[in-house]
Amino acid sequence: MKKILIGTEKPFAPAAVAQMKELAEGKGYAIELFEKYAEQADFVGAVADCDALIIRSDKATKEVLDVAKNLKIIVRAGAGFDNIDLEAATANGICAMNTPGQNSNAVAELVLGMMVFKARNSYNGKAGTELRGKKIGIHAYGNVGRYVAEVAKGFGMAVYAFDPFVANEKIQADGVTPVSSVEELYATCQYVSLHIPANDKTKNSINFELLNKMPEGAVLVNTARKEVIDEAGIVSLMEARSDFQYISDIAPSNAADIEAKFPGRSFFTPKKMGAQTSEANINAGIAAVNQIIAFFESGDETFRVNK
Repeated sequence: MKKILIGTEKPFAPAAVAQMKELAEGKGYAIELFEKYAEQADFVGAVADCDALIIRSDKATKEVLDVAKNLKIIVRAGAGFDNIDLEAATANGICAMNTPGQNSNAVAELVLGMMVFKARNSYNGKAGTELRGKKIGIHAYGNVGRYVAEVAKGFGMAVYAFDPFVANEKIQADGVTPVSSVEELYATCQYVSLHIPANDKTKNSINFELLNKMPEGAVLVNTARKEVIDEAGIVSLMEARSDFQYISDIAPSNAADIEAKFPGRSFFTPKKMGAQTSEANINAGIAAVNQIIAFFESGDETFRVNK
């Protein structure tokens, strides 16, 4: 019997785990939980005998993958997969996958929720502003970006998007205005919602020069990765522009400095929580189990992210 390990420092919701177990065990697979571990070394020790591994934001490093001698497939329950060492996975003959689209609505609702929170001055009783009629730019028009566009249009916002990998016709079909460059997106929109991955090209790319192009009353919303932000540049911009605000569900390394220097102009969730809904937990968890079963039963590698 093949063993699927759910290795998650941040556990799935109990309802999600119950459905994942029911699905896997019904197909003849054993499910084992390894949750709320304190140290990465504990995670390394837990993967030794599993055939499949499901993770969330956990770090599937080379050390982890080298130890997991039986491991044939690892699935990140979510869209991003920069927490998997893809080279190490390939070297060890491990198929790495993600579950695109399963958390998209949860992230999109968080984006707009944080925007409303800041527009209303964190509900401090003072007069705020409205989102209707404002322009929002979506930086990367993938699954999450499309959901953000849908919800933002419901608020009456004008929606723009930049994504060199998505055809303008597809963006326009959603009632969204495509722009020709990232610079144009930032110069056009008061709000920008980030959905780019963290890689060699994007790390520190959201910098002072780019953000300073934004109009008066600029708000950056980051539910992507903190590594894409030039954190020193954010501080410099907030010093230069009293109108700029930064909200994110990934606290930057200099969060305490930002909050102390610029009170009321930032908001960071206590931990990354874009996918922290019962529905997203269930959707991503079930998708991960289904993908593992399809991989073993029929060799299906539809969502493979490594070579």
